[in-house]
Amino acid sequence: MPKYVIEREIPDAGKLTAEQLKNISQTSCGVLSKMGPQIQWLQSYVTGDKVYCVYIAPNEEMVREHAKQGGFPANSVNQVFSIIDPTTAE
Repeated sequence: MPKYVIEREIPDAGKLTAEQLKNISQTSCGVLSKMGPQIQWLQSYVTGDKVYCVYIAPNEEMVREHAKQGGFPANSVNQVFSIIDPTTAE
C-alpha cells in the first residue's frame, strides 16, 4: 500500500500544548476509525509552523478526505517512492 507524507501548514504548531496535540490526535483517530482500515496514520513531526504526517493509504484522495473530515490542512500530499537512511550507503 502506498505511503504518503502530508505537509500541514499550522502557524505556531511548535507552540501547541500537549493537551492541544492530544485533542488533534483524538480528532484524527476518530476520523480514521470512521474511514476504515485502509488508511493508517503512522506518525507526525511537529515543527515551528508545520506538521509533517506519514500515512499509509490506497490513494491521495483518501488522504485528502481524511484532512477534510478532520478539519486539517493538507497543503501538500506526496507519495513516498523510496526510503533511505545511512545503511543505504553500505
